[in-house]
Amino acid sequence: MNALADSLRRTAEGWNRFWFQPARVETLCLIRLLCGWMLFYTHLVWSLGLEDFFGPHAWITAEALAQSPESHPLAWSWFWWIDSPALLWTVHVAALGVFFLFFLGLWTPVTSVLAFLATVAYVHRVPAATFGLDQINAMLALYLMLGPCGARYSLDAWLARRRGEEPPGESVRANLALRLIQIHMCVMYFFAGIGKLQGATWWDGSAMWWAAASYEYQSLDLTWMANWPLLVALLTHLTVWWEVTYPALVWLRGWRVLVLGMAVLVHLGIATSLGMITFGTAMLFGNLAFVPGHATAAVLQRLGKPLASRGR
Repeated sequence: MNALADSLRRTAEGWNRFWFQPARVETLCLIRLLCGWMLFYTHLVWSLGLEDFFGPHAWITAEALAQSPESHPLAWSWFWWIDSPALLWTVHVAALGVFFLFFLGLWTPVTSVLAFLATVAYVHRVPAATFGLDQINAMLALYLMLGPCGARYSLDAWLARRRGEEPPGESVRANLALRLIQIHMCVMYFFAGIGKLQGATWWDGSAMWWAAASYEYQSLDLTWMANWPLLVALLTHLTVWWEVTYPALVWLRGWRVLVLGMAVLVHLGIATSLGMITFGTAMLFGNLAFVPGHATAAVLQRLGKPLASRGR
């Protein structure tokens, strides 16, 4: 019984350390900075066809979407109640303002919540135009609003110092937000991996060739890979192996650098060769959650020194 009690006690202590031990805020704040810019940019692009997608006479009206299998009874959006182009543009510009303030890190306890609500509102109005990037944006925005994401690299931190206050260096909420991002990334990669295993081309090693040869997404000519079938097979199987094992290996310090290095290679490859630049970079933002705060602070401090010297 004593052994069982000790085991349960150690399990409880490990659980509490995992979720509730204070963590440095630098990594979470860097993710806010990057995600905030991505939210602003991707929603700014909607301006090119705003009325066509979100207006009262959009290509897919709210009434038609309500009858669509893609609609969900709990999926809400303030675009349901917008009945004029003037109001649509007013709400859209206001949302862009929220995203930009969130990027700057101003009033983050409020702008983080508004940024998440705005992101969801856009996604639910046009589910047929929703892709992986939109899902990553929404996921990061959700968890960022749970932590002190404006404690560093923000106008909030600058204003706090002007008032003589020192922003928090560690936080339980920062740890909670980072842990949720980490677990979400593990779930996504694992299901992406086992989803690939349902396709025959991932078993026979040809999937990478079909992706490289597709003109629909091709932004870099990789058809030379046809002469290197063994390379194609290696990249195919290595991708599946990496995604399936990511949820286990990324937690091991000895493997973490290799796993995150693979993430950089995979998503930079997607960005450069398949034209999915925003999706690839957003996925890398999520992977940053596994970078310790002290490492983030050290790298940014080192990068900031040359910039500071140039400004003198």
